Amino acid sequence: MTARTPSDRSSDSSPQPELPTASLPVPAPAAGAARAGAGAGKSAGKKAKKPARRKAPQTAPAPPAPAAATAPAAPSALEKPAAPAAPTAPRPRKEPGRGRRVRAARPLDSGDRERLLSGAHHDPHGLLGAHPVPNGVAFRTLRPYARAVTVVAEGLEVRAELNDDGDGFFSGVLPLRAVPAYTLLVRYSDATQELDELEVRDPYGFLPALGDLDLHLIGEGRHEELWKALGARIMTHQGVTGTRFTVWAPNARGVRIAGDFNYWDGTSLPMRSLGSTGVWELFVPGIGDGALYKFDITRPDGSHTLRADPMARRTEVPPATASVVTESHHVWHDEEWLAHRADRSVHEAPFSVYEVHLASWRPGLTYRQLASQLPAYVKDLGFTHVELMPIAEHPFGGSWGYQVTGFYAPTSRMGTPDDFRYLVDALHRAGIGVLVDWVPAHFPKDDWALAQFDGRPLYEHADPQRAEHPDWGTLEFDYGRTEVRNFLVANAVYWCEEFHVDGLRVDAVASMLYLDYSREEGQWTPNEHGGRENPDAVAFLQEMNATVYRRCPGVVTIAEESTAWNGVTRATHYVGPDGFGGLGFGLKWNMGWMHDSLDYVSKEPVHRKYHHGEMTFSMVYAYSENYVLPISHDEVVHGKRALVSKMPGDWWQQRANERAYLGFMWAHPGKQLLFMGQEFAQGAEWSEGHGPDWWLLDPSYEAEPDHRGVRDLVRELNTVYGATPALWQRDTVPEGFAWVDGDAGEDNVFAFLRFDADGSPLLAVSHFSPVVRHQYRLGVPEEFSAWTEVLNTDAARYGGGDVLNADPLKPEPVAAHGRPVSLQLTLPPLATVWLRPV
Repeated sequence: MTARTPSDRSSDSSPQPELPTASLPVPAPAAGAARAGAGAGKSAGKKAKKPARRKAPQTAPAPPAPAAATAPAAPSALEKPAAPAAPTAPRPRKEPGRGRRVRAARPLDSGDRERLLSGAHHDPHGLLGAHPVPNGVAFRTLRPYARAVTVVAEGLEVRAELNDDGDGFFSGVLPLRAVPAYTLLVRYSDATQELDELEVRDPYGFLPALGDLDLHLIGEGRHEELWKALGARIMTHQGVTGTRFTVWAPNARGVRIAGDFNYWDGTSLPMRSLGSTGVWELFVPGIGDGALYKFDITRPDGSHTLRADPMARRTEVPPATASVVTESHHVWHDEEWLAHRADRSVHEAPFSVYEVHLASWRPGLTYRQLASQLPAYVKDLGFTHVELMPIAEHPFGGSWGYQVTGFYAPTSRMGTPDDFRYLVDALHRAGIGVLVDWVPAHFPKDDWALAQFDGRPLYEHADPQRAEHPDWGTLEFDYGRTEVRNFLVANAVYWCEEFHVDGLRVDAVASMLYLDYSREEGQWTPNEHGGRENPDAVAFLQEMNATVYRRCPGVVTIAEESTAWNGVTRATHYVGPDGFGGLGFGLKWNMGWMHDSLDYVSKEPVHRKYHHGEMTFSMVYAYSENYVLPISHDEVVHGKRALVSKMPGDWWQQRANERAYLGFMWAHPGKQLLFMGQEFAQGAEWSEGHGPDWWLLDPSYEAEPDHRGVRDLVRELNTVYGATPALWQRDTVPEGFAWVDGDAGEDNVFAFLRFDADGSPLLAVSHFSPVVRHQYRLGVPEEFSAWTEVLNTDAARYGGGDVLNADPLKPEPVAAHGRPVSLQLTLPPLATVWLRPV
């Protein structure tokens, strides 16, 4: 992937607060200058609104453009030169000669001067700002393009203009006994006339805004609230409001902050290194919500790279790539939901999931607009949860969100982070749980993101063979590095705590667990025991799950894991036969059931008897893990066809097959997941470009009843499912299931019983032949005097032939299937029937 061109940044659906006045105004670069990377601030070519000008005694040509700039926006300080949060206001200009006399400061060492100018200094605070010296206080600032800088300090009756040392440096020594509280009056020019002075606080007059405990935890890789320590955080520090910028870049020779507040020239804002942790920090007064920024990193070889913040909590709208300073103002209203979320284990509760790609569910809607439609739709259909395909920011929409560049930022395509919070809040208030897909397996190679972030492999493994993901052209995380593991573990916690999500579905777990995943012989190196398992990834997943479950009661983690790894959903203290502990997930996608059952139903009925075992094999391992039965987006794209289109036969038979299959799926042990569009038998494959074919449900469409019938069935499946504990209360134990007849291959029939905790049963019978079978005998428990049909997928209201068992069925004293009594019932063609005792 490559950097993208700027575009409109805003898709917010609600007004945003006015940006605070920036503290670092500089004049606009020369015409034609361009900022590095996509994501310029305001539209290129627009002339900044300037404060009132005063005629200057002299003029100077416009300063040269920064080396890497593109069409910058005018900073808010030039648009609105209001005073920052300092307790001072712009002062009237004094006549020449009326200021306090300034002595020359000791010149900077040439090496320090060069390192500051090149962005390669580790301690700019040691040279810039105010420092006691013999007989006074030395002031020094680096303000490229400034015409003059004046110090205004307590104890000075008049202003003290600093000496111009060239290259943007201004310095001087004032006869003060101690370092005072002070501000700087900075004067610029725009090539024709001088601008008024702007009063700002000096970023180099502040102590570090990151504490020792934070640094200690970061160094240990144990900071569970990492997002509160790294990134851009609005705060009040030493009585002044601004933004603290922090970034982990241990290989960098220096780091500077570039943004729309300094025309993307970071020369004036070098950050300081905070020791061996590799963290760089700078508190910048006056910078607030909505400011755009990146980190200008000096690599070990002296070259520069302009990078988005790995911890950014908001980003520009793609294809623009800048990070955005943000803070939340959302007031949550889901207290009742959170208070009761952990009342019942997910394994012993209804769990029916509607999988949604938000950007295409209703194309063009914002998070807030979705909040007015999605909760009502999901609630009406009876699903207990939604699963949102990756919400984290990603540059390429065609990746569906699975190639993440902003792990801490909800995608800005549909609004702000608070807008996403509003959507989650609305779902919770409707009684719907929220799961999000989470992608810690890999990340793309975009040169403004994580790849070789500070000039060397940092988030990826140092071994190119280990770093390169062979399937997706991406990079794999280095799970053995404590800081990287901390970045990901804290990220899992972040989504649960900051956005109140109820679960994480972890993508591509198998690719993390195996060193030889999609690699040929010679392309991978065995672990220290000679095996193919990745012990670093195992340790990471165990830590992630343990941390999330400890900190976030009621949250569930779900693994998309496609192999026979032992103990995916076992506790981390469990040790399997391979010597590895359990991974600690709550649930696991049953990929084997999905592939086997879809293969069976795609066959013509006459051939299904030869594949009967594909439908029964899942019960051989059904209790080896805690399973979800997924019909996900992956099964209805890229030539795999939509669910109804996988079915053989004519249009009636295709719909009947889908209805029978869904009835079998909802009755089978395990939780359910269905991707959007399949609930109304959409015939076309899903495409992120246009989403579901909602027009199929338009009453003016001739075949609308066919599609509405399938959707009505899904609603009924969820309704009966939720009201029948036998279908969910004992999903994870063998006592919850018993075959009645699993060997009726010649009839294409599958009959089994489900039991709740009290032993109350539900009889499920699926018949995958296109004929009616009358007086079909099935053995049932003898203690019940009559059974009644509670669901029949062949009902006319679902689009079926209405072959029903309308009256209660009484068992007969005829032995069948190992039981002393049996029922005789009618099996509709291509249908599933559920019965329970009267």
